[in-house]
Amino acid sequence: MRLAVWVVLIAGAAMSSPVTLQAQPAMPVIGILNSTSSAGVPEQFAPFHRGLAEAGYTAGQNVGLEIRSAENNYGRLPALAADLVRHPVAVIVAAGGPVSALAAKAATAEIPIVFTIATNPVKSGLVNSLNKPGVRVTGTSGLTSELDPKRLELLQQINPEARAIGVLVNPNRPDVARQSRELQSAADKLKLSLEFQNAGTSEAIEAAYAIFAQHRLDGVLVTADPFFNSRRAQLVELGKRHALPAIYQWREFAAAGGLMSYGPSIAQAYHQAGVYTGRILKGADAAELPVVQPTRFELVINLKAAKALDLAVPESLRMMATEAVE
Repeated sequence: MRLAVWVVLIAGAAMSSPVTLQAQPAMPVIGILNSTSSAGVPEQFAPFHRGLAEAGYTAGQNVGLEIRSAENNYGRLPALAADLVRHPVAVIVAAGGPVSALAAKAATAEIPIVFTIATNPVKSGLVNSLNKPGVRVTGTSGLTSELDPKRLELLQQINPEARAIGVLVNPNRPDVARQSRELQSAADKLKLSLEFQNAGTSEAIEAAYAIFAQHRLDGVLVTADPFFNSRRAQLVELGKRHALPAIYQWREFAAAGGLMSYGPSIAQAYHQAGVYTGRILKGADAAELPVVQPTRFELVINLKAAKALDLAVPESLRMMATEAVE
């Protein structure tokens, strides 16, 4: 009996004092549009969450996450982007190269978009300019595929006897034709012959490396592409199995046992995306946030891998390296 009276009293007090029971503001939600596999999201986004925390946001506490991954099928991105717009979300973080950023931009002109890293965002039509995007899209300019010719040069430096190089390209990449043309032009200047192999699946990667080995090529350039980054362990293992010197775009490849890598820091790019996302959630206009350009490029050489391949790393290359993995 006493319990019943107590409940009634509580209910009555609540109804007589409506001012004290105000609705709490809805938690903002970040939509993540990822072109690659969902399996790699936790590792990839650790720097993103650190950047987000600098603005005072922690996923699950004061901001929500909605993740959509295309699982390396770039054709799925438009539908996934549209799904995030319908959710709706406060900001879309486009991860895994310009393909996801372009899909997000095509899906909405209202929701701010932050891309983690994108090759030439002006030329691709993502933004009007780097200093003032002019649209609600911003992020980090990656200089990823633009550095493929430089990677070819570095591969020749570590293996001066090289004459024929295998090139792994993703045929699903929107700018693959331009990427291949620029590489061929660089190879002509270096007097190198290139053998291109398309690989848009794990099975195709295996087949491509088997062909490279069968043709006794002198090395492999794994071109810049989000799909290849998601297949890092497979690519490094294949390089070891076939004893093929290879160069990649991110330091994580060399850290995992690959011969060498050259490019900007992917961790810094994801961190910057977290910082910008936090600022936008606090009211900043994405159209006014300049696209960040990398100021430092990492040349990472795995000395253990070089020894296994019987390659003597030239002193000039050692001096250029930002990191040597023992």
